[in-house]
Amino acid sequence: MIWEWLIAPIDKDRAHEIGLLISWHARLMMLAWGGILPFAIFAARYLKILPWQNWPKELDNQLWWYIHSFGLAGAYVLGLVGVCLALLASSPYDNLHLYDFHTILGYTLIGLGTIQILLGIFRGTKGGPTDPRSDGSLSGDHYDMTQRRLIFEHLHRCLGYLTLIIAFITILSGMWKVNASRWMWLVFVSWWVVLGCLSIFMQFRGRAFDTYQAIWGPAADLPGNKMKKMGWATMRPSENPPYRNKEKKFVWYSRRHRFRTDRKDL
Repeated sequence: MIWEWLIAPIDKDRAHEIGLLISWHARLMMLAWGGILPFAIFAARYLKILPWQNWPKELDNQLWWYIHSFGLAGAYVLGLVGVCLALLASSPYDNLHLYDFHTILGYTLIGLGTIQILLGIFRGTKGGPTDPRSDGSLSGDHYDMTQRRLIFEHLHRCLGYLTLIIAFITILSGMWKVNASRWMWLVFVSWWVVLGCLSIFMQFRGRAFDTYQAIWGPAADLPGNKMKKMGWATMRPSENPPYRNKEKKFVWYSRRHRFRTDRKDL
């Protein structure tokens, strides 16, 4: 009885009959924009410093960066494949799909994804102790927070959250359009509710950390620490109570040893 209810379409007055190409289009888009994208954004916002990481002795945790960058790239590739499947399933003489609400949102997602890929390619250099120049200089677009990097930061964040909102609406409209089964709605909504609850928890725990300090530490003479922190409702790790007691010791150590964070007696 429960299984029959789960596999039944959300609208009992309409049939749920779609072809093979559209069904795979739906699966790929659901995975890309409904599954991978929100988690990639969650990782970038809340996993810059892991709970068990001994910050600021242990800097530049890159787990969040791998999840974020490879997640977004994977979602974009799956999205492109999904669009190709939808186009193959459409009649070349049927132009109605070009003006469909769901389709317009889908193309908008691909456009935003393309912009994000280009932003990532042209975001500039990293710099800092972990990525010095060939001459030993620490200079880099991210380390120095150049105008180029600031433009990237603002556009990447704003367009990212816009993409997240549009993805949510696009998937809901797509599932309604094909009259998806109830279990699909439950899985999709449950995943977003779980990530939403985790985001609220992490936000109130003060885990939305500023990227710059998460990578290079709290020293006041660092270029990025002299500037206003990036992102909305973010916190510098040095402002978070669990890390305050560690900050003075790290600043003294980093000035004398130029960011060598491997000393055992720290």
